[in-house]
Amino acid sequence: MVTMEFDGTRLRAERLRKLRELREQGVNPYPYKYTRSHRNQELQEKYKDLANDTETEDVVSVCGRVMNERNTWMFVDLFDESGKIQLFCHKANLPEDALKRLRLLDKGDFIGATGTIRRTKQGEISVKVTKYEVLAKSLQPLPDSWDGFKDVEARYRQRYVDMIMHPSVRENFRKRALAIRYIRNFLDERGCLEIETPVLQVEAGGADARPFVTHHNALDMELYLRIATELHLKRLIIGGFERVYEIGRIFRNEGLSTRHNPEFTMMELYWAYGDYNELMDLTEELVRGLAVHLTGSTKIKYQNTTIDFGQKWRRLSMVQAIKDATGLDVKAIKEYEEMRDTALKMGIELKHEDSRGAIINAIFESKCEAALIQPTFIIDYPVEISPLTKSHRRNRDEVERFEIFVFGRELANGYSELTDPEEQRTRLEIQALKKAAGNEDAMPLDLDFIMAMEYGMPPTMGIGIGIDRLVMLLTDSASIRDVIAFPTMKPLHKDRDDEEHTHK
Repeated sequence: MVTMEFDGTRLRAERLRKLRELREQGVNPYPYKYTRSHRNQELQEKYKDLANDTETEDVVSVCGRVMNERNTWMFVDLFDESGKIQLFCHKANLPEDALKRLRLLDKGDFIGATGTIRRTKQGEISVKVTKYEVLAKSLQPLPDSWDGFKDVEARYRQRYVDMIMHPSVRENFRKRALAIRYIRNFLDERGCLEIETPVLQVEAGGADARPFVTHHNALDMELYLRIATELHLKRLIIGGFERVYEIGRIFRNEGLSTRHNPEFTMMELYWAYGDYNELMDLTEELVRGLAVHLTGSTKIKYQNTTIDFGQKWRRLSMVQAIKDATGLDVKAIKEYEEMRDTALKMGIELKHEDSRGAIINAIFESKCEAALIQPTFIIDYPVEISPLTKSHRRNRDEVERFEIFVFGRELANGYSELTDPEEQRTRLEIQALKKAAGNEDAMPLDLDFIMAMEYGMPPTMGIGIGIDRLVMLLTDSASIRDVIAFPTMKPLHKDRDDEEHTHK
C-alpha cells in the first residue's frame, strides 16, 4: 500500500532495477545474518570524550537502516534501534567497486559497515568505512523527510513506516513495555502470581459490555471473546490462590474513539483478605511508582496540564461529587420518578430501563467526570450498577467500589468483592433479566461461577486497570491509538489487481 504523496510506483521500479543490478554483481541483497560489535548509541557514549578531528585505530562493525546521505554517499546516516551513527565512505578507504555500488543504495536500505572510529572537525562521531554489505534492499520508498508522513490515518495503517519516520512513536511503545514490566515486578514482589485465563469463554461475564461472538466448529457451539478476566481469576481465589493477576487482551464489541479500542489490554488483580480501602492504598503506590519509573517524577505533563501523582489522592463519594458539582443531594430524592425527572431537567440523556442507581451514575458522568483532573478516587457506587461488588458496610444502597479518575478519564475500577453466593446469584439474575429484555451489555447468569462461589470465597479485593489509558497519560498521548502498535481500523477497499500489482 502506497500512501505517500509522490510517484511511488516509479521509485519502486527504480529500486527493483538496483536490486537486479546488485544480484548481477554477485551480491546477495538479503543475507542470513550480520555480526556487529556495537550498537550506535554505545559508540556515541564510548567515544563521547574523543576530541574533534581525531581518529582512532579501533575497528567496529555497525548495522542499521540508511536514513540520509550527503555528498554523493560520502556521508551516510545509519540508524539502529538505539540511535544514529554517521558513516564516512571515502575512496581512500573503499575499493572502487564498493564505492560504485553505493549508488545502488537507497534511503530505507539496511546495511552493515566495518571501519575505524573518528570524530570529524564538526564534532560528529563517525565510522570510517573500510567495507560494507547490503543486509536488506528496501523496495518501497520512504517519505522525503522526518516530518513528511503526517496523515494520521495513514500513520496508523502503516505503523511500520510511522515508526521508521518518527522515533518518538517507537519510544511510546518502549515505555508501554517498560510499564507492563514494572507492574508485573511490583505485583510479583508482593507475592502475586500471574495466571492465564481463557480468551474464549462460554459466558462473557465480569463487565457490562457487548462481547464478540465466534463459533467453535468441533463443539458446534457459540463462544465469546472475553470482556474481562474477573470471573476466572476469582475461581482461582476460590481454588486456594490468595493473590492472582493477569495482564492480557480484552475484547469489547463497542465503538472506537480517542479513548476506546475494541481490543485493549487490562491488568486485573484479586487479593484475598483485603478490602477496597487497602486496595486504594496499593493502587496509589503502584501508579505513583510507575510515574517515577517512566518519567523520573511524580509530576507529569499531560496535554499541557500538570498532573501530580505525588500528593495524597483525594477520595470522594459519588454522592458528594454530585453535590459539590451541582448542589444536588441525590440521597434526599427517594422516589424513582422524581430522580428521573430531576435528571431529565438537568439535560441528562437516559435509557428507558435505567434504574435509580444508573440515573445517579449518569448524572455523575455528565456533570462531574470532566472536572476530575488530579488523581481522584470516586468511591461508594450505587448497588444497581455494581453486580459483582460487596454491599457497603454502612449503606446497603451502595457498594464498596471505587474508580480512579485523572484528567477527566477513568483509569481503573476496583472494589471489595462480593463473596456471598446467594446474593451474587440474585444480582446476576437481575442482570440476566435485563439481557433478556434487550440490554446487550448486561451480564449473563453464569451458573458455573455461582457454583464455584458456593465452595467458599474469602474476603477479597479486586481491581482492573486499563493499561492503554495509563500509558496514554504517562506518555502524553492524545489518542489511545498512539499507544497501541496496531489499532483496530476499517480496511481500505482497494481493487484486488492493484493490490497484487503493488506486491509483485
